Amino acid sequence: MTVELSRFSRRAFLRRSQWALAGTVSTAALPPLAWAQETSGSRTLVANIVPEPQGLVGGIAISAPALAISSNIFDALVEYDADFKPTPSLAESWEESADGKSITFRLRQGVKWHDGKPFTSADVQFSIMELMKKVHPRGGGFYAALTGVDTPDPYTAVFRFSRRAPVVWSVLNQETQILPRHLYEGTDLLTNPWNQKPIGTGAFVFKEWARGDYVLLERNPDYWDKSRPRVRRIRFRFIPDAGARAAALETGEVQYTPLSPVPLADVPRLKRNAKLVVETRGNEASAPMFFFDFNLRRPQFQDVRVRRAFAHAIDKKALAEKVWYGFATPATGPVPSYQANFYTADVPTYAFDPALAERLLDEAGHKRGADGIRMRITHDPMPYGDEYRQTGEFIRESLKAVGIDVTLRNNDLPTFLRKVFTDNDFDTLNSFYAAYSDPQIGVHRRFWSKAIKKGTPWSNASGYSNEKADALIDTIQTEGDATKRRQAIHALQRLAQTDLPSITLLEQHPFRVFSSRLSGVNVNPDGNGASLKDVSLAA
Repeated sequence: MTVELSRFSRRAFLRRSQWALAGTVSTAALPPLAWAQETSGSRTLVANIVPEPQGLVGGIAISAPALAISSNIFDALVEYDADFKPTPSLAESWEESADGKSITFRLRQGVKWHDGKPFTSADVQFSIMELMKKVHPRGGGFYAALTGVDTPDPYTAVFRFSRRAPVVWSVLNQETQILPRHLYEGTDLLTNPWNQKPIGTGAFVFKEWARGDYVLLERNPDYWDKSRPRVRRIRFRFIPDAGARAAALETGEVQYTPLSPVPLADVPRLKRNAKLVVETRGNEASAPMFFFDFNLRRPQFQDVRVRRAFAHAIDKKALAEKVWYGFATPATGPVPSYQANFYTADVPTYAFDPALAERLLDEAGHKRGADGIRMRITHDPMPYGDEYRQTGEFIRESLKAVGIDVTLRNNDLPTFLRKVFTDNDFDTLNSFYAAYSDPQIGVHRRFWSKAIKKGTPWSNASGYSNEKADALIDTIQTEGDATKRRQAIHALQRLAQTDLPSITLLEQHPFRVFSSRLSGVNVNPDGNGASLKDVSLAA
């Protein structure tokens, strides 16, 4: 059974599957390493996540692996349906004022944090003002117009804005993390110990994290929706080797895995396996954009001719075909083409032209030495799997052809995050950022000086700071006229492609692989990172 790739911009979202409940609930304790007991007929769902995250709170340990686990532990204010319209979760209902300057959320009563404390509007206020506004790498952008959150009673939260902020309606799901105020207030949110043993409001309760092996979640007996979750446990295993992940799926040892989990060359074979589903839906809302970042704090990268030379030296089409096997397409700029309302192709582009790259490097004063080398740099691939390491190798060979010697540094995720976002100890890197449905949500952080947040993962890593870019981003965040706002978004794309602090390489098309015995897998636009509370496992 296979589900072929459908692009977000070409169709309305399909309605989610009807749930099928099967199997028998077991009350027996599960031995921690009894993988054989977690296969056919059990009510434990075995999933794989790669790489192992640095924390389990998605709004703090901000990464796709963290979110995939965190969304099962924490509920959000809303969920989104197949048309990306909000549906109730922690918020039962809401009302927006006529001028768009306030949204009143009526919160669900009787919800408890996993430690038994009541969930109230104070948790919402704290999470928005202290986490999303101050710490989250994207939150400062999409909540830029938010001036405060009023809490007239424990079950009412009123968001106050200086102006209408329609972008907020796209980020009220897991993108807006709700934390337990009583465990985080007065602490350093980034280092709070509860990031490693989270207390949430979601359908599953954190039980155990065996480092390097698995995270175990169990059904929340006090969950507000008594019909969910459908399975008793989820065990998220960490299997570093891509081939071993594919084998675990084929044998049934693992039943669910997101984040393009297997070698791309194996996908055609897996699609022919009737016991597996290769699912490409559920990633549309994130619209991941893959890029090459310069550390602009390094003197050699402060000359735009050098940055443009790098762009001309990398064949994006060959990269998409040879490394990504067609699960990515060349990008023309930082805004994905699926964002048809904001995308423009009218930007500077850098065709593959090694000879021009060499001329630009010569002009910038980086002549080849006696050994043929112009400069030596390091490159840190994103530690999310083989394709990112292979991209690093592809880039190394591409730059070698124009006289640049590249040393690859393949780190684990915590080391990568520390070197890049805390120590700024890197020359270049490759990574992807989710662009989401509006550039204000996921694109601006790469080019906004206010998104240079030391210690905050997935923020402005390059250190790019340009008053013109900041002014355009401010206009985009404040302009109420849709046409003028779109013009500012187009102007930002042109500036980003002119200054080139970051080379946007590819638009990625991720996929999931899971057992055909599963039903209820969320295929909505944000389904890849959604809770697995609706998933059931047939015997």
